[in-house]
Amino acid sequence: MSVQSASRKSVRFRGRSYLAYLLTPEPPVYDWLADLNGWISQAPGYFVGKPVILDLSAVTLSNSAIVQLLDELLARGIRIMGLEGIDPSEVGPDLPPVLVGGRPVAIAEPQDSALQEPAPQEPAPCIEPAPAQPEPATLLLESPVRSGQSIVFPHGDITVLGSVASGAEVIAGGSIHIYGTLRGRAFAGSHGNERARIFCSKVEAELLAISGFYRTADDIEARLRSQPIQAWLKGDVMFVAPLN
Repeated sequence: MSVQSASRKSVRFRGRSYLAYLLTPEPPVYDWLADLNGWISQAPGYFVGKPVILDLSAVTLSNSAIVQLLDELLARGIRIMGLEGIDPSEVGPDLPPVLVGGRPVAIAEPQDSALQEPAPQEPAPCIEPAPAQPEPATLLLESPVRSGQSIVFPHGDITVLGSVASGAEVIAGGSIHIYGTLRGRAFAGSHGNERARIFCSKVEAELLAISGFYRTADDIEARLRSQPIQAWLKGDVMFVAPLN
């Protein structure tokens, strides 16, 4: 196997996860905003400084209507960092990016202490906890990853049966396997797994990264373009070589 020589170390960066709040407007939107006002009145500033995702799956809005809704939310101290439930191809350049791959988690809602009496404390029943379900080791994507999409799976490998378009990104805690063409960005070992690798059938990537070390399109040898490759990390250097 021919290994790309490297005369310099790659720049290192790492991913970081944050808990985001999800808001899902329902029609009619102005009634939903009125309900939101009542909710916020119980906890002024609750969303200030917190990342919030806007799920538009329950409404059909034009780009201008989405911009107006974002302004309404910003006036309430809610800054939207991304969108869900909408086709990325329908999102204009003046809107936040479309995010995918999020998983629901429980978030405690604020309570109005002035309206509620403290509940009497009772001994908690002794309940045997249910065994935790193991996380899947691999996320399988049977459809291509389109431009603007971001697929994040921090618990293992990602396998893409199709291609990854330019402007799309795939981020895995383990290795990445792409059976089509990689035109976008691939981040393997996102949580520091230096043994992770990237495999693809045809590399035309904008960026390859493993455990924070990366190579841009200009750092990939011309002879490897449009060829099947694998990428791996050895020390502080990422190697890219033909897959044979």
